Amino acid sequence: MKKNILLFGLIILLVLIVGRSMGQVTNPGTVVQQGASNHANNDVSNSVNNSLNKTEGAIKGLFKKKKKPTHADSVQMQNQAPPAATPAPTATPSTAATAGQGMTPLTTYQNYDFVPGNTVLFEDEFADDQSGEFPTHWDLKAGQAILNMAGTDKAFFMTDGNYCRLMPLMKNSSYLTKNFSIEYDTYANGGYPLIVEIDDANNSGKLTVHAGNGGAEFSGYIAATDKSTSFAASLPADLEGNNFAKKWHHIAIAYKNDQMKIYVDKYRVLLIPHCNGLAPASLQLEGIGSQESPIIFKNFKIADGVQMYMTGQKFTDAKIVTHGINFDIDKATIKPESMGTLNMIVQVMKDNPDLKFEVDGHTDNTGTPAHNLMLSQQRSGAVMAQLITMGIDPSRLSSKGFGDTKPIADNATLEGKANNRRVEFVKQ
Repeated sequence: MKKNILLFGLIILLVLIVGRSMGQVTNPGTVVQQGASNHANNDVSNSVNNSLNKTEGAIKGLFKKKKKPTHADSVQMQNQAPPAATPAPTATPSTAATAGQGMTPLTTYQNYDFVPGNTVLFEDEFADDQSGEFPTHWDLKAGQAILNMAGTDKAFFMTDGNYCRLMPLMKNSSYLTKNFSIEYDTYANGGYPLIVEIDDANNSGKLTVHAGNGGAEFSGYIAATDKSTSFAASLPADLEGNNFAKKWHHIAIAYKNDQMKIYVDKYRVLLIPHCNGLAPASLQLEGIGSQESPIIFKNFKIADGVQMYMTGQKFTDAKIVTHGINFDIDKATIKPESMGTLNMIVQVMKDNPDLKFEVDGHTDNTGTPAHNLMLSQQRSGAVMAQLITMGIDPSRLSSKGFGDTKPIADNATLEGKANNRRVEFVKQ
């Protein structure tokens, strides 16, 4: 009995000594808690460790990072899409697609010559629309389509129909002129490309244009002249095959006085000298979309007043108002397709060596006035810095931001906001 009491006392004494050596206040009632603490700090007991390791493994498994969905995963998710009345599943294109065109170095667009029209007729980035719904500013003529998430951006998915047909909602049925531009970004998921159909004012003809992995194609028929035309061109080598697939691409179309130019990313891939006398009135978007391989596009814009050439002349205007210098949303990062306008400004300044510009940034009224002022200053500064890197002497440039204080259109409409988001080059 005495031996047992003595043994018990020694055990208590040993526990106290060990506890003090670890800087802990230990008592027999907290041995299990102390074992867990010791495991985390000093790996004291192998037997306790084994149990704790198993427990920790189970806990870590609960919080283990899930594998980022691939494009194939996205297609599978789309196959399980709920009805259009509920939010659709998120489509997750590849990292390159999610990053967007803004990751492309501007220097690769040094020969880009597309300059959009100077008055925006329609532009939709889907900022006011809910993913999983049909966008407010569009009409559906056939098939099915829905707004969805593509990475971090909202995009229009044409998910059903042969053909699926969409039209921008416009105030007038005839809104295109003899000088207009069309721009959009499209994701190459291996399906059919988006087709742009331009309709004649008298419903007596149409032009269709599409650009995809197979190249760019144009076809047209005008009943008044009884003429049909078709052209096709392959993409440059660095845009073919895997270089094109699973990526976002910027498509631009310029039409002026019966001539058309079609651009894919940094290249002009197709030139149609004569479109057989079309009288442009309106357009619609169409294609063969499916749940497994939807047609996906975003950042759609129509602008009026295209000028194919602005260089080689004495500059006498008070300013140049541009809508072709685009930025990432709420940022001062210049998108590469802006290089057409920037190249034009550089050439104007080279043709007129005494010309000096103040680069003025303007925003719409989205956001607070203070934020808009700061953003416009950052953007005008970014444009000035880019022009300097392109060879313009810094002494010929200055920059200023005006935020939303000088609107040129009504901020209550999409096209009004789009026209207010601009960069002006004011002669000094």
